[in-house]
Amino acid sequence: MHLLAVGTRVPAWVQAGFEDYARRLQGPYRLELTEIAPARWTRSGDRDRLKREEGRRLLDAAPREAFLVALDVQGRLRTSEALARDLAAWLACGRPVAFLIGGAEGLAGACLEAASDRWSLSPLVFPHALVRVMLAEQLYRAYSALSGQPYHRGTS
Repeated sequence: MHLLAVGTRVPAWVQAGFEDYARRLQGPYRLELTEIAPARWTRSGDRDRLKREEGRRLLDAAPREAFLVALDVQGRLRTSEALARDLAAWLACGRPVAFLIGGAEGLAGACLEAASDRWSLSPLVFPHALVRVMLAEQLYRAYSALSGQPYHRGTS
């Protein structure tokens, strides 16, 4: 699995949190992070240009033929159990799975259109760096459920 995230400067606690959960994921559940440089802000402040440029960079970094999952506040909310089922299905498709996290302006329309699925962690908006940790933890929770480990206990 691949996590493609816009942003190259994250706090040390974010990096440590992500690495902790990513290290626990094994076999086909292994998670690799690719950081995408954010688009350069200009005086014109063209936010659409920023999103388009970052979107192009995300899609260019995705593995060929990847099953793309866009992290999007408008995406589908899932319980932990539903995520485990969906993760198993995504991995069963035989293609690399890549999760897309946009920058400060969100994901480009091209990323949303290219995505095979859209996942919302919450109707709330979170700092994009924090989403890395939350995503890795939820993937670890799903992995634990699928492999019969006790970590996944609970219904949310």
